[in-house]
Amino acid sequence: MYTAVVVIHVIVCIGLVIAILLHSGKGAGLSASFGGDVSGFSGSTMIEKNLDRITIGMAVVFTITSLLLAFIL
Repeated sequence: MYTAVVVIHVIVCIGLVIAILLHSGKGAGLSASFGGDVSGFSGSTMIEKNLDRITIGMAVVFTITSLLLAFIL
């Protein structure tokens, strides 16, 4: 059981780092630094909403596996 929780925890850790890095920052992002800022497209897209949901789901799984590992040891 311990090994399975550790494997899930490591996979979720890597996925969580990738998901967080995929989020756009509070600024306009990399395209704005090159002058490609289009102010009409500042709304949240469906991809961003889904990325938010995935990130929250992974954060919940990360918390659960962290607690499990703390209680198993």
